[in-house]
Amino acid sequence: MQRESSPPRADWQQKLEAIGLTYHHLDGKPYWTEDARYRFRVSEIDALETATEELHKICLQAVEHVVANQLWDRLAIPRAFGDYITASWKRSDPTMVGRFDLAYDGWNPPKMLEYNADTPTALLEMAVAQWFWMKDVIIGADQFNSAHEKLIDAWKALGARMPPGSTLHFARSEEDPEDYATSEYLRDTCVQAGLATQTLRIEDIGWNGTVFTDLDEKPIGFLHKLYPWEWMVREAFGQHILTDQTGFLEPPWKMILSNKGILPILWQLFPDHPNLLPAYFEEAGAGLGLQYVRKPLYSREGSNVSLIGPGLGQKTEGSYGEEGYIYQAYSKLPENDGQHAVIGSWVVAGQPAGIGVREDPTPITHNLSRFVPHYF
Repeated sequence: MQRESSPPRADWQQKLEAIGLTYHHLDGKPYWTEDARYRFRVSEIDALETATEELHKICLQAVEHVVANQLWDRLAIPRAFGDYITASWKRSDPTMVGRFDLAYDGWNPPKMLEYNADTPTALLEMAVAQWFWMKDVIIGADQFNSAHEKLIDAWKALGARMPPGSTLHFARSEEDPEDYATSEYLRDTCVQAGLATQTLRIEDIGWNGTVFTDLDEKPIGFLHKLYPWEWMVREAFGQHILTDQTGFLEPPWKMILSNKGILPILWQLFPDHPNLLPAYFEEAGAGLGLQYVRKPLYSREGSNVSLIGPGLGQKTEGSYGEEGYIYQAYSKLPENDGQHAVIGSWVVAGQPAGIGVREDPTPITHNLSRFVPHYF
C-alpha cells in the first residue's frame, strides 16, 4: 500500500460533475483529489476482501446476540423499539450497503475502527468516480470495485420480493449535495435493475393516521432513507414507525450495527480476533493500553472523538456524547506525505464490494477528509 503522486486530469472537475459528484470541493478545499493515488498489491486487496467478509459475518452474529439478550439499554436504543428491531431481524429484512472503516498498513491484519451500517456516504466516489479516474489515468490497471454491478443485482433480488407494481421511494435531504448525490446514485442503480422509483425530501414524508405517504398521498410501501435511525426513533413523528408497515432500507436491525456500542460487544464475543481492536464500555477496560480512543455511541463524521494517551491528545467537537461512550484501543493509521489514510471497505447485500481511501493531516477522519482513488 503506497501513496504515489499522480497527474490530475485536465478536466477532472467537469468529469466529476457529469456523474453527479458536484461536491469535489468542500469549504473551499479539495475533497476529491487527483494529485495523489494509492497503489495496492494483489495480496493486500485479498486481505481486505477477506477481512471485510469476516467482519460482516461476525457482525451478524453480534446482532443475534443483542436481539437474544435485548441489550437495548446498553446501546441507548429506546426500549419501545426493541420488538420492532427484533421482528425486522427475524424476518431477515434485506440490507443494501454498509461501509467498514479499517486501519491497514499492508502488513498487519486490517483492524475494524467502526461500521457505518446505516447511512454510509462516499459511495458515488468509490463505485463510480474512482473507476472512471482509473480508466482515464492508468492503462491496464485494476481496482477493488464491484459495487455497481452488485448494487444492480441486489435491487433485482429485492424487486423479486416486492409485490408486483410496487414503487420504491427514495427520501433524502436535497439541500446537502453529498446526501442527494448518494441517494440519486442508489436510485439510478435501482432503476437499472428495473424497479419503479419515486423521490421525495425527508421532510415531505406524510402520515395519514395509518401509513406513511408521499406528496401525492400515496402510501409508501418501501422506503430507502438517507436519514439516521437514531434520529428517527427520537422524533415524535418517528413513533408512527411502530404501527406502520413500510419496509425500510437500511432495515431497523441496522440500528444495532450503526451504533459504536457494537465494538465492545464484538470484542466480548470474539476476543483477540485478528480484525478487531480491544473495545469496552468502561474506560478502565483491560487491554486498552496507554493509548486509546473515546467515541460516542452515535458519533458521525468523526464528531466528539478523543484520542487519549502519550503522544496523542487530539479531539474533535460536535453535538454527540449524551448517549454515552465506548473506549477502543488506538491503532495508528499509516502515514504518508503527512496524510493519515483510512480504508473504507464496502459491503453490498452482505458481500465485499470495493474500497475507497480517505486521508487527513490529522489521525481523526472527518467529513472534510479527502477521498483519494486507488488501483492495483
